[in-house]
Amino acid sequence: MSTVTRTATRSPAPHAADGHELIRVHGARENNLKDVSVEIPKRRLTVFTGVSGSGKSSLVFGTIAAESQRMINETYSAFVQGFMPTPARPEVDVLEGLTTAIIVDQQRMGADPRSTVGTATDANAMLRILFSRLGQPHIGAPGAFAFNVPSVRASGAITVERGGRKTEKQTFNRTGGMCPRCEGRGTVSDIDLAQLFDDSKSLAEGAVTVPGYKTDGHWTLRIFTESGFLDPDKPIRDYTATELHDFLHREPTKVKVNGINLTYEGLIPKVQKSFLAKDREAMQPHIRAFVDRAVTFTDCPDCDGTRLAEAARSSRIGGINIADACAMQISDLAAWVRDLDEPSVAPLLTTLRDTLDSFVEIGLGYLSLSRPAGTLSGGEAQRVKMIRHLGSSLTDITYVFDEPTTGLHPHDIQRMNNLLLRLRDKGNTVLVVEHKPETIAIADHVVDLGPGAGTAGGTVCFEGDVEGLRAAGTLTGRHFDDRAVLKETVRKPTGALEIRGATANNLRDVDVDVPLGVLVVVTGVAGSGKSSLVHGSLAKGSGADGTGGNGTAGGTGGDGTGVVSIGQGAIRGSRRSNPATYTGLLDPIRKAFAKANGVKPALFSANSEGACPECNGAGVLFMDLGMMAGVSTTCEECEGKRFQAAVLDHHLGGRDISQVLAMSVTEAEEFFGAGEARTPAAHAILGRLADVGLGYLSLGQPLTTLSGGERQRLKLATHMAEKGGVYILDEPTTGLHLADVEHLLGLLDRLVDSGKSVIVVEHHQAVMAHADWIIDLGPGAGHDGGRIVFEGTPTDLVAARSTLTGEHLAAYVGA
Repeated sequence: MSTVTRTATRSPAPHAADGHELIRVHGARENNLKDVSVEIPKRRLTVFTGVSGSGKSSLVFGTIAAESQRMINETYSAFVQGFMPTPARPEVDVLEGLTTAIIVDQQRMGADPRSTVGTATDANAMLRILFSRLGQPHIGAPGAFAFNVPSVRASGAITVERGGRKTEKQTFNRTGGMCPRCEGRGTVSDIDLAQLFDDSKSLAEGAVTVPGYKTDGHWTLRIFTESGFLDPDKPIRDYTATELHDFLHREPTKVKVNGINLTYEGLIPKVQKSFLAKDREAMQPHIRAFVDRAVTFTDCPDCDGTRLAEAARSSRIGGINIADACAMQISDLAAWVRDLDEPSVAPLLTTLRDTLDSFVEIGLGYLSLSRPAGTLSGGEAQRVKMIRHLGSSLTDITYVFDEPTTGLHPHDIQRMNNLLLRLRDKGNTVLVVEHKPETIAIADHVVDLGPGAGTAGGTVCFEGDVEGLRAAGTLTGRHFDDRAVLKETVRKPTGALEIRGATANNLRDVDVDVPLGVLVVVTGVAGSGKSSLVHGSLAKGSGADGTGGNGTAGGTGGDGTGVVSIGQGAIRGSRRSNPATYTGLLDPIRKAFAKANGVKPALFSANSEGACPECNGAGVLFMDLGMMAGVSTTCEECEGKRFQAAVLDHHLGGRDISQVLAMSVTEAEEFFGAGEARTPAAHAILGRLADVGLGYLSLGQPLTTLSGGERQRLKLATHMAEKGGVYILDEPTTGLHLADVEHLLGLLDRLVDSGKSVIVVEHHQAVMAHADWIIDLGPGAGHDGGRIVFEGTPTDLVAARSTLTGEHLAAYVGA
C-alpha cells in the first residue's frame, strides 16, 4: 500500500487560461452605435437596457452574436461555406473573448403548412419511433407515421452486372404516413371558379382575373393563348368539355411558343402552385385579398384534418393513435407518456418525457404538438426554440435572448427568470435584451444604452449592477421603480359589443359584453384564450355587428364603422423599404416635388426612374466573394444618396429629395407644415408617426434596421389613418422601454377621447392599471382556461384579488 505525502506549498500564479473572463468590445459602430466599448463578464447574466432604438440589438445581435457566428462558419471547409449564409464582419475595432453564440430570437417560425410544434422540437420524431415499436397493429418504420412522407410503390426490371449480366424483376415499397388527399397539410382547398375568370369573355379579352395574368402579352397568359389547346377569341362559356378540361385541369405538357420550349398547365394547378403553396402572411396585400376571396380551406374529409393516412391512424398504443397523441394538450400528453412502462424503449421514453416536461416548465403546456408553427406568437416561438437548449450538456456557450418575457403574464415571468438563471448556473454566458424590470432585477451585470433613440442613442450610459443602475440617474434608472396608479375615475361606456357562444380554440361557450367608447384591457396567463376571444370573435365581426370565431358578435351603441386590428405580425420589407415608403408618405412628397419643378413624380423614387444607374437606387454596392463574407460599399456615383445627380437639382423649400429623406420625422413635420413646402397630406402622416413616439426616425432609414418595438409602432401609426370605430391592439408594449409605456398610455387615451373604442390584449400592469374596464381570462392555460374569471374596473380587480392577474396587479400598485 502506497501513501502520498502532500506538502503545503504556496498557491501557484494564476493560470494563463483563467485570464479570459470577459467579452471585450471596443469601437463598435454597427447601425447607430458610436464607438461603443464594453466589457461583459462571462458565465454571468447580463441584461441590456435602453429605450427602443437605442442600439441594444445592434450591440448584442448585430455585433457580438454576429461575429461569433461568422467566425464559427469560417471553421468549416470552403465547400461547406459555399452553402451557408455569409454575414459581413460587423463594424467594430476589437472583439475578444467570444464564445460560441446561440441566438434565441423572436423571429416567427417557418409558416410552412407541414411545420408544427412537434416537427420543430423533435417531439414528433420520438413519437413516431415510439409508435413504430409499440403500436398495434405494426404498420412499419417511423416514416409510416410521418405526415411529411408519402407512400411510394414501384416495380420493374433491373439489370445486375455481376458475372454474367442478369435481369431481375424487383419491387419497391415505402410506407409513409402522409394523407394522399391533402398531402399532409390537413386542409383541402375549394376554389371559386368565378373569382379566377369571367366566362363571358375570351382569353384575348382578359377573361382571366387572377393577379398577374394580364392581356398585354404577359408570358403567363401567352402560354394559354398560343399553346394550341384553346381558341383565344372564344368566350370561355362556349368551350367544349375537352377545352374546359385543358383550360382548368390539364396535366403539365411541353409546348412551343414562338420557338421557345415552355410547360403548359391547367389554370387550377397553376394557381395552387403559385399562390396556395405560399405562406398567406408573406403575400402582398392584393394577392392575399385574392386568395381570401377565391379560396375556401376546409379540414380534409379523408383524414379529418390529422394529416395522416388511414394506416397510421389505425395503429394504437393503449387505445391512443399518433394523431390523438399529437392533438392532446402537451401537459396531458406528458402524463400519458409517463404512464407508459416498456423496458424495450426506456431510453426513448425518458428523452420524450424530458422534452414534454420542458414544454410544461417553460409555460407552453397548453399547446399541442399538432399546432401549426406559423400560428405561434413571437414570444411562444422563442420559448419553443429554448426547449432544445434546456437539457443541453454544452457549457461555456453564449446564449443571446431577445426580450424573452414577451407575451408572458407576470405570473409566468418568474418561471422564465428561473430558466435564464439555470442556463447561467450551468456555466454559460447569458445576454438578454429586455425592458421588464422583473428580469432586469435578476441581472448580475447591466449595460444601459442611450440616452435617446436613433441618432440620439448609441452610447453606453451605464455599466454595473442593478443597485448602481437605480442610482445612476439614466432614463432606465429613473424609471426602474415606476409604478402606475389606479385611476380615480373611469370613463362610462357608450354601448357594448356582445359576444355570445364563442368557442374558438379553447374558449368554453363564452358570453361577454365588451364596453364601447372606453379603454378595455383583455388579460390572463399565456394560453388562456385572450387572442381567441379578441381576434376570433371581435376582429372577425364586421364592426359592431357580425359573426366570428364560432360565436356571434353583436353591438349596441358606438359608431360601429369597422374594426382595425393591429397584430404582432412582422413588417416585411427589404433594405429599399423605409418609413416613408411603408406609410405612404413618399407619394405626397413625390407629388409635391413634381408639382414644384414641373417634372414627373417617378423621378423622385429611388426604386423607379430617379434611381442612380450605378447602384440601381440601393445607395450601396454589394460584392459577393463566394464563401468569404460579402462586402458592401457606399456607391461612389451617388455617394449613398440613391438618386441620379439630375434629380438632386430639383428642390422643394430649398431641399432636394435626398435631404428630405435624411430628415427625422420631427424635422420633416415642421418642414412640410408651413412655407413653400407645405403639404397637408404628408404633414398628417408625419403627425401620426410623431404621436406614436417615432419622431427621431429618419424618413429614409431601411426597415431592416428598425427594432421590434419601432416596427410595431410604425404599423400602429399607419393603421391610425384607417376609418375604424374599434381599435384592437395586441400587446402594444412589446419592445417598449419603461419610459415609453407612459407615452403609449397617452396615445391610447387620445384615441378613446376622440370617440374610438380601444381594446388591448396586454400583460403589462401599467396598462391594466390605466384601463377603464378589464376582462380577465383563465384561470389557467389551454383546457384549464377559456373562461371569463373577472369583468370590471381595475380597482375592483385589485380589491377582489380573486385571480392571478388581480394578485399581481395588487402587488404592482402597492395595494
